[in-house]
Amino acid sequence: MQRVSEASVTVGDETLASIGTGFLVLLGVTHSDTVREADDIAARIATLRIFEDASGKSNLSVEDVGGSVVLVSQFTLYADTAHGRRPGYSAAAPRPVAEPLYERVAERLRERLGRDRVGTGRFGAEMKVRLVNDGPFSVELVSDNKVHL
Repeated sequence: MQRVSEASVTVGDETLASIGTGFLVLLGVTHSDTVREADDIAARIATLRIFEDASGKSNLSVEDVGGSVVLVSQFTLYADTAHGRRPGYSAAAPRPVAEPLYERVAERLRERLGRDRVGTGRFGAEMKVRLVNDGPFSVELVSDNKVHL
């Protein structure tokens, strides 16, 4: 997850989402992830306090600052590079498992932030993701000792 001053995702010539201040979230799903993790990660994205308040402290959430989110599916986050020179992706959940959880995270974010403040990429598509990292400030969200983002 990256705090951004702007981000966009395109497929071909079509811009699917474009935002100003907010987060670019690269979401990976593994085999053991469930609806519970999807709901938890959406709530944590909306409430994680990494925007500066008037005192310059990272004390505000994307929800607090009226920011937006671009959510992009990214199975390569589960790449295994421990052996050889070509990553393995067996830890990434297959599409029938991953896509509904990705869509659930997007829907939970829309419920919390508003439909117009949450954009997505296209699951399984070859996408171009552009961003201006603000800070730079990038974090991994961890829940139940598992990395989800």
